[in-house]
Amino acid sequence: MEIDFQAGAILLVDKPYGWTSFDVVNKLRWNLKRKYGQKNFKVGHAGTLDPLATGLLVMCTGKATKQINELTADDKIYTGTFLLGKTTPCYDLEKPFDETIYETAHINEALLTGAVNSFIGVQEQYPPVFSAKQIDGKRAYDLARAGKEVNLKSNTIEIKDFKIDAARFPEIDFYIHCSKGTYIRSIANDFGKKLNSGATLIKLHRTHSGMFSMEDAKTVDEWIAIIREETHPKK
Repeated sequence: MEIDFQAGAILLVDKPYGWTSFDVVNKLRWNLKRKYGQKNFKVGHAGTLDPLATGLLVMCTGKATKQINELTADDKIYTGTFLLGKTTPCYDLEKPFDETIYETAHINEALLTGAVNSFIGVQEQYPPVFSAKQIDGKRAYDLARAGKEVNLKSNTIEIKDFKIDAARFPEIDFYIHCSKGTYIRSIANDFGKKLNSGATLIKLHRTHSGMFSMEDAKTVDEWIAIIREETHPKK
């Protein structure tokens, strides 16, 4: 495989659990800098994945980084699992569960169907306070961790498809096709509220970003092996 990373390449990466998107960027950038003997090498990603999420991370190198804004604007597809009856401050498992336990005995198929259908379409969504959104130049999660009040503005998003499987209730498996900027953690939290209960995102996997599919992604180690084995393309 001959890839000219300097001229520009799009890398489809399978982001590991526990890694931030920037961890992946830094890891591949370090290897590219070493390969080309450069102090600086342009590497970026088109759409952040939370540390506890896995799946497709679209990355760009060299001149291809000019496409990042365009690629970030693409729709995304996710699969994962909500846990009903419990919540956390960050809406996923990065923080411990709150002390409050919510009732789930009243939740039936009709209530679940109604909640799912209510999400379809264009809507306003509030990001989690534990998010990378910036407020006066500071990350929202830094303010939240410091115990400061966080007031975030809503974003306009669109949910194009939302399917669930409640066979493992109170765990709810889901499929969501959404627009850019959608926080699946917020959907989990709002989903619980619509059921007169609570919910936490306990698993998240991105399968598609625009035209790109997880099926074509490689692990970080596989990309590092490709970077190290490649030589400069022949002129």
